[in-house]
Amino acid sequence: MLAISILLAVLFLFVIVVLGKTIRIVPQARAGVVERFGKYKDTLAPGLNIVVPFIDKVRYMIDMREQVVSFPPSSVITEDNLTVEIDTVIYFQVIDPVAATYEIANYIQAVEQITMTTLRNIVGGMDLEQTLTSRETINSGLRGVLDEATGKWGIRVGRVEIKSIDPPPSIKDTMEKQMRADRDKRATILTAEGERQSAILTAEGRKQSAILTAEGDRESAILRAQADRESQILRAQGEGQAIQTVFQAIHDGRPDQSLLAYQYLQMMPKIAEGDANKVWIVPSEIGKALEGLGSTMNDLKGIPQEVDGPRTRVDMGPTEPTIPEPSGGGSSSAVVQAAIEEAALAANPGKSRAQVVGDPETETDPGADPGTPGTTG
Repeated sequence: MLAISILLAVLFLFVIVVLGKTIRIVPQARAGVVERFGKYKDTLAPGLNIVVPFIDKVRYMIDMREQVVSFPPSSVITEDNLTVEIDTVIYFQVIDPVAATYEIANYIQAVEQITMTTLRNIVGGMDLEQTLTSRETINSGLRGVLDEATGKWGIRVGRVEIKSIDPPPSIKDTMEKQMRADRDKRATILTAEGERQSAILTAEGRKQSAILTAEGDRESAILRAQADRESQILRAQGEGQAIQTVFQAIHDGRPDQSLLAYQYLQMMPKIAEGDANKVWIVPSEIGKALEGLGSTMNDLKGIPQEVDGPRTRVDMGPTEPTIPEPSGGGSSSAVVQAAIEEAALAANPGKSRAQVVGDPETETDPGADPGTPGTTG
C-alpha cells in the first residue's frame, strides 16, 4: 500500500515536471528561440506555446522592442589633427531573433564597435569647425552605415544621436575667447546700429519740425499778404468811392472858372511858406488863373477894371481901404496874397475885408462908426 502511494506521488511529480517542460509562456514583445538537440527548431511567439519536453529547449528569449544604448565617449582625430571626445546614443531594434542569435555573438558590442569605427571615418574627413557644426551630417552618415552593416544581424538601426563633442581644453579656451569677441562685436554693432537709428529718427524729427515750422511761416505770410491785399483793396475801394463822391459833388455843384481859380490861388501862399523853399518859382498857370479871376471880376456889377494904375473898390457897405497893386519889387507871396484877397472880396460882396480875409493891418474899432475905416495899430 505504501509502495503504491509512493509510486503515485512520483508519477504525479513527473507529470508536473513534464507539464512544466511542455508549456512555455512568452511575454509580449519577446521571442523565444527553440533548439532540439542543439539545433534551431522553432521561434516561439508571444503567448502560450507547447514544446516537446526533454527534447526541445528554449535557449534565448530575445527582446523585440526598440532599445537605447549609450556608448562611452570615444576619442576621434579630426582632419586638422585635433582630438575630440564624441559621445553617441544609438536606437536599434531586433527584427530577426534567429539572425540576432546565430549571426552575431553579442550584437550590442558589435553595434558599439562599428559605431566607433564609422564615427572615426566620418569625423576624420572634417576639420574641427565642421565637426562642431555638422552634427546632422554625422548622424545621417552613421545611421546609413550602421543600418547596412547590422541588417544581416537581424537588427535595424532607427536613430543615431551625438550627445556631445568635446574639443581639447586649449581649443575650448580659444573658442571661449572667440565667442566673447564675437559677442562683444555683436554688442558693439547693435549699439552702433541703435545710435544710428536714434540719430536718424532725431534728424527726421528735426526735419519734420523744420518743415512744419516753414509751412506755418508760409501760411502765416500768405494770410498776412492776403490781409494786406484785402486791406489795400478796401482802402482803394474807399478812396475810389471818396473820389467818386467828391467828383459827383463837384459835378453837381457845377463849378466855374472863377471858383477853380480861387481855390488855386488859396494854395499858393502855403507853397511859399515852406522853410525849405529857397527859390520859389511861380508857375505859368498863375497868369491863366488871374485872367480867369479878372474876367470874373469884370462880370461883377459895380467893379470897374483899369488897365493901368491901382484898382478902386466900389462902396458896397462899410468903407474899406483900397488895396494898391503891389510894386514890382514885392515878393511873389505878397502878389498872390493880394490876388486871393481880391478874389475873396469879389466872392463875398456883403462882407468887409477884415471879415473875409482877416487882414491883420485893418481892424475896426468897436466904438467907432461902422462907416469909418479902422485905424491901424
